[in-house]
Amino acid sequence: MQLPSRRRPARPLPALSLACAGAVALAGCSGTADAGAAGADGDQLAVVAAFYPLAWLSEQVAGDLADVTSLTPDGAEPHEYELTPRDVAATAEADVVVFLPTLQPAVDAAVEQQAAEHAFDAGEPADLSLTFEAHDHGHAEDEEDAEKEHGGEEHGDEEHADEEVTDPHFWHDPMRMAAVGEALAEHLATVDEANAEQYAANAAVLRGELEELDGEFRAGLADCASRELVTSHTAFGYLADAYDLEQFGISGLAPDEEPATEALTEATGFVREHDVRTIYFETLVSPAVAETVARETGAETRQLDPIEGLTDQSAGGDYLELMRANLAGLQAGQQCS
Repeated sequence: MQLPSRRRPARPLPALSLACAGAVALAGCSGTADAGAAGADGDQLAVVAAFYPLAWLSEQVAGDLADVTSLTPDGAEPHEYELTPRDVAATAEADVVVFLPTLQPAVDAAVEQQAAEHAFDAGEPADLSLTFEAHDHGHAEDEEDAEKEHGGEEHGDEEHADEEVTDPHFWHDPMRMAAVGEALAEHLATVDEANAEQYAANAAVLRGELEELDGEFRAGLADCASRELVTSHTAFGYLADAYDLEQFGISGLAPDEEPATEALTEATGFVREHDVRTIYFETLVSPAVAETVARETGAETRQLDPIEGLTDQSAGGDYLELMRANLAGLQAGQQCS
């Protein structure tokens, strides 16, 4: 099906992108997204997604009407990924950029500079309702350093300690994913009106699959000996909220944060107090934090995938398979019947 032409004039690119342009012709620049390649034949929308869960969601909603690329390569940790010049160019050339504010500062900057007029903010339909204080588990200084680095206002320690940080990891709740999928379908329809019904139909199919997944989680986690979920990275708040678990994250939102000594002590006390038998570590980051707490308490460690990207060690090939692998791991680790 031929789409109406919507290609917009190219936007001015940062100096780094222009410098790389000549090199691309000779040797190429590293990156996942290919500026100007997606949708070049006019038959498909060019959709650029910030990282894996948003790319998977975009593929389900757009189907074969779009060429979807991810800015974050497989195996890269999205929180810290720095965009290449080609990535920045891709955000400028895309018909739609799907992103999640605050998770990836580099993507936020590229969207603001290159893609403000054609960006889809997944955070709004996801209803990012979970927050926690920035100083939880001893990370106030890390949060403050990050804010200063990205141009935020400087705060004194006391003022910053009271700051609330929004949890962006909504994709661990299938029903929030369904809501984002429906909103994305509506957004795609504004860009490509001729295929509005198809986008809506795809989103409806996706909602059915996610409702089935949600039902499996509700049934699978209904009767567990432990409802305390101790993780190395504070990434599973929406999962815990949806399925009546209590998350205790040893580190903060960034998975590579080194927890302060008092955070490890607090985690050890929590595990002993609640007789927690399993500490969860993640793909993409070192299991050292989880192993430290497990060693001190006699608990075991088990992998729980944050589903922020695919790797060779991933327990499945797509979002649905990874979620079901996580469910199986949780049932074992939380001693569910």
